[in-house]
Amino acid sequence: IPFLKGSPWSCEVGPTMVGDEHSDPHLMSILGATKRTTLGNNFCEYYVNDAPRVVLDKLESLGYRVVSMTGVGQTLVWCLHRE
Repeated sequence: IPFLKGSPWSCEVGPTMVGDEHSDPHLMSILGATKRTTLGNNFCEYYVNDAPRVVLDKLESLGYRVVSMTGVGQTLVWCLHRE
């Protein structure tokens, strides 16, 4: 699926959550993401230490574009699409 969701803890610095346990492992590798399971959760998420703007720049170079963005509390969520 060509959609990707990202959700950082902060606008300025990492870590940035870039995927869930079903995300494309090859793309996660390109982004330098590592898979983590938070204590108490029964699912994994991929994180990178980069700031969101760095992740968005990398994704743009791979052909992704931002479709929408919203804020949820202190978290920002971007929805991206690749043709």
